[in-house]
Amino acid sequence: MALIDTRQHQMFPALDAAQMATARRFASGPERDFAAGEVVFAVGDHPAPVWLVLAGSIAVSRRDGLGHEHGITEHGVGSFTGEVSQLAGRSSLAGGIAGAQGCTAVPLDAVHLRALMIGAAELGEVVMRALILRRVGLIESDAVGSVLVGRPGETQLVRLQGFLTRNGYPNALLDASQDEEGRALVERLGIHADELPLMICPNGTVLKRPTNAAAASCLGMTPDLDPAVVHDVVVVGAGPAGLATAVYAASEGLSVLVLEQRAIGGQAGASSRIENYLGFPTGISGQALAGRAYNQALKFGVELALPLEVQTLRCEATAEAPHAPLRLTLDNGLTVQARTVVVASGARYRRPQVEQLARFEGSGVSYWASPIEARMCSGEEIALLGGGNSAGQAVVFLAPKVKKLHLVIRGRGLEASMSKYLIDRIKALPNVELHTGTELLSLEADDQGALCGATYRDRATGATHACELRHLFLFIGADPNTDWLKDCVTLDPAGFVVTGANGAALLETDRAGVFAIGDVRAGSVKRVAAAVGEGAAVVAQIHQYLATIEAPVATT
Repeated sequence: MALIDTRQHQMFPALDAAQMATARRFASGPERDFAAGEVVFAVGDHPAPVWLVLAGSIAVSRRDGLGHEHGITEHGVGSFTGEVSQLAGRSSLAGGIAGAQGCTAVPLDAVHLRALMIGAAELGEVVMRALILRRVGLIESDAVGSVLVGRPGETQLVRLQGFLTRNGYPNALLDASQDEEGRALVERLGIHADELPLMICPNGTVLKRPTNAAAASCLGMTPDLDPAVVHDVVVVGAGPAGLATAVYAASEGLSVLVLEQRAIGGQAGASSRIENYLGFPTGISGQALAGRAYNQALKFGVELALPLEVQTLRCEATAEAPHAPLRLTLDNGLTVQARTVVVASGARYRRPQVEQLARFEGSGVSYWASPIEARMCSGEEIALLGGGNSAGQAVVFLAPKVKKLHLVIRGRGLEASMSKYLIDRIKALPNVELHTGTELLSLEADDQGALCGATYRDRATGATHACELRHLFLFIGADPNTDWLKDCVTLDPAGFVVTGANGAALLETDRAGVFAIGDVRAGSVKRVAAAVGEGAAVVAQIHQYLATIEAPVATT
């Protein structure tokens, strides 16, 4: 059953008189009257406030990029519109018109909505739960959000699907070659094969082969950043460590901007199930954990900007201005300023030195195992390289969906690098075959250029053997994502950020005001719980640093 069928009372609660009176105290403007059928808010409106209905009703509907509309609900007296986009002042994913008797409603913009969350905790819990469940309901629906048109499995389409899905934006796929509506759309628009995939935004805008940045812009995901504003904290990276810093820092009154290159959750966000994270005995997916942290961050007023890549950190200090704002240059040409910077950029997936690997990435070769990849290789024979916990989680997720899974590791066994509960679970999977002491040697393509086989080498004997396959998953570790730091802070020989040296705070680098946490930090424990712990702990050190630079200069 759909979420809307099982949790309707939580998705669309009606506030009582006392709760309405409390909510009205946080209104961002005067009440407004709307005539019957008048548009209260439209799909794509930016920014779109939450509307609290005082009289009459608002009929809300969802619409996809092809103009198909479906009713969601009709908000009566005491009900309110919106979903989590409204917490961040983002574009509306649905539209609303006044009901048959018209309506009177009062708006709550993002700032006032967040104030309600903090200032009226019990009511805020009701509102927050409803906004989250409504976004989940939209994602469940096939008749809402962006429509992607392309050839399933094609590299650029998989990339776009992953970007939207991991960031919690609903999307549906039309096969440009097999689906009748998809073919008709391509023909009507005169689209060439090299212009696919298409992305049709909810407001009807058609993008040809869009970048992630173009897709985000069409959906209103990327906020307008003012280069003149100096933020208390700029966090680079929205993985578990970065999100933890954002939540704790913002909840303590600091202004926080998070910059993320790809998607919330980092590498952990791609984990199908994390079962050893404290407080989740049945496990939780990395995407669900990241989504909860992201919603918490929004609640406390964190500004999250994606997909924006930091090109450089400019942190040159002078004797005249030793505590001048740090400056980060972004790939869109903008510069943002910060009093402190938290490096939480994690690591990038390690690539084996295999010829032609790049040509198969995103189309045959994957570095994560999401439901998108699982559908692509369903019922087939696949291989997965890697012996760490991430590899183990991927094996457990993929094996029930494929014909056979070959788990290939360089070492003599899994015990040295994987948690026992994962090893035991893999042993119980009848279609998983473990190949130890083995490494990938080469990849082969068929006549159409698609992956069709791989050759492996026994590390002890040097013997090689080939096998046919169309899907290969690589989980062989990661390298620190620190190129953008250049000469600003000290790195160890492997490229990880050094902290705590020469009397600096434990998580502070050798550049005052610059901190590093999580996987990118030298000596860190590569676990989600450890990353979250460092993300929380660094906030205390940030406060200490800010107190130092704000202290009055002693005079004699």
